[in-house]
Amino acid sequence: MKSLPTQLYYFLRHRPGRMSILNLLRFLLLLTTLITTYSVLFHYIMAYEGQYHSWVTGFYWTLTVMSTLGFGDITFQSDLGRIFSSVVLLSGVFFLLILLPFTFIEFFYAPWMRLQNEKRAPSSLPPNSKGHVILTAFDPVTSNLIKKLDQYHYEYVLLVSDLNEALQLHDLGYRVVRGDLDSPETYRRVATDRARLVATTANDMLNTNVAYTVREISETVPIMATANFRASVDILELAGSNHVLQLGEMLGQALARRVSGGSDLAHVIGQFDELLFAEAPVGQTPLAGKTVRESRLREQVGVTILGVWERGKFENVGPDTLLTTGTVLVLVGLEADIARYNQLYYHNSVNKEPVVIIGGGRVGRAAGRALLARGLEYRIVERAPERIKADNEQRYILGDAAELHVLEKAGIMETGTVVISTHDDDTNIYLTIYCRRLRPNVRIVSRATLERNVATLHRAGADFVMSYASMGANAILTLLDRSDVLMVAEGLDIFRVPMPAALAGRTLAEANIRRKTGCTVVAWQNGDEMTLNPDPHTPLPATAGLILIGSVAAEKEFLQRYE
Repeated sequence: MKSLPTQLYYFLRHRPGRMSILNLLRFLLLLTTLITTYSVLFHYIMAYEGQYHSWVTGFYWTLTVMSTLGFGDITFQSDLGRIFSSVVLLSGVFFLLILLPFTFIEFFYAPWMRLQNEKRAPSSLPPNSKGHVILTAFDPVTSNLIKKLDQYHYEYVLLVSDLNEALQLHDLGYRVVRGDLDSPETYRRVATDRARLVATTANDMLNTNVAYTVREISETVPIMATANFRASVDILELAGSNHVLQLGEMLGQALARRVSGGSDLAHVIGQFDELLFAEAPVGQTPLAGKTVRESRLREQVGVTILGVWERGKFENVGPDTLLTTGTVLVLVGLEADIARYNQLYYHNSVNKEPVVIIGGGRVGRAAGRALLARGLEYRIVERAPERIKADNEQRYILGDAAELHVLEKAGIMETGTVVISTHDDDTNIYLTIYCRRLRPNVRIVSRATLERNVATLHRAGADFVMSYASMGANAILTLLDRSDVLMVAEGLDIFRVPMPAALAGRTLAEANIRRKTGCTVVAWQNGDEMTLNPDPHTPLPATAGLILIGSVAAEKEFLQRYE
């Protein structure tokens, strides 16, 4: 906490603060003059009555009467004295009990609190600010992004136009600056021309206004904007946006990638340089019933099992981990390795019934288009008639997914996968429980808007959950030259770091990284040479970069331990 002299100095530096202090001093001077005058009159009236008191007694009597204490130890005997006492008493009530508190609050306390609020929600950044990220909206995406910016030590500032909201966010620990989003002066005060990125995630119209306003200040700062509608992409680019992300479209495609089926048994879910990461359900393949050691995937096809998904939970594997029909493998390998795996383990008994998508909004429609591109049919359950597209009407089922006959009409009893894509997390949790009860063995892929509901959806029965907030935050993070972070699934990242000094020259067996942090070393890259699934007894090269996989918590633990 700052000392009182420091706060007074800050208060007096501002002209409104100085004027408030001056007005308060004027009032105190008036009050002092009044008390002195009453004390002098006290002596004259007391002398008139034949009583004599000291000057200290005069001030004492005046203060006790004006403050309404009235001890009664000193009194006037004449009517003149009593009238004078009444005048002193009434003026004391007005000046000390009414006017003084009002003056103190109006000219000192209120300005003081306003200046304190300005310190908590300033209107500008320090003059030497640079390399920061400017955020223009506080929503689930930016909330998640801020956590990642803190994790990777990026400076950021959150622009907020409303003072009360700014104060609330400041008290929650966010770095805020107050200012109107459509004012060029706001962006001058936050050193936009020296920023690393401006990210605006509000509605399409406001994003357009922000991008256009920022371009008045700087022609070079990168601007990232989100777009809810396809038609907005071109407009946002014309306004000055360098990157336009359609997060709804991206989330729909991500959900579709979690649907097994089609011609690719192992489907690629991400790429890290030349390394491909894929997911492959064991299903009815010859791998069912074998352990990881018995599968001999590394020797036969060149892919490595990084872990497995069991009912939506990622688990690290050991040589004795048993692979069951419900297991989904997380594989890493080169493109030829993944192709070799598909040639060897392709199985024709994949469920060919249409995938059931619940929710016909932007995300659901995007998931449907992505499935169709893979040769998979789908049906969308939608209760709002206006969302049903006339050119694709045969793939829609109009009705409430909470009603059994609607789901049966969509094919819930035959499908192999249900995609739940509504924008309301409570609805998604409800439908996940419902679908899991109807079909205990169906594969459920669900969307979460808020990251905190991901675990709840898993408990409700979802096999895979993709968070809108996490996906959006990772997409924006990639624009900050963070190509060394890949979100494999919700809460599971693959990331690359330079070789920590504490690990250089040690072997993986000695370092025991998995036990200490929860992260697994996938490979290391030394120059152009990539070593996949390195020998645990080979010393780690000091000049190499490590590629690891782990949960968000494990990644944070690794960075804190070895930075």
